[in-house]
Amino acid sequence: MLKFQDASQLKKEGERFILTKGMLLAEVVEKSPEAAKLLAEYGLSCTTCFANSFDTLQDGAIVHGMTDEEVDQMIEEINEEINKK
Repeated sequence: MLKFQDASQLKKEGERFILTKGMLLAEVVEKSPEAAKLLAEYGLSCTTCFANSFDTLQDGAIVHGMTDEEVDQMIEEINEEINKK
């Protein structure tokens, strides 16, 4: 299982975008609408929440009862999905 370093924004590596748990939820919506949709499938509708401009992905996930391990797994799965192309 890959571990992602905490970062404050979506990073571009060549043509790949990497979602990180330290990203503000508003950044997810702005930079990767596809990732925002996938987060909603995990039950995190935080991207449309009023707090999305100051909450990170990890903050939102914790509020929704996810553990750090579950957050890491979700991020790994979303990154795989958005970078299949």
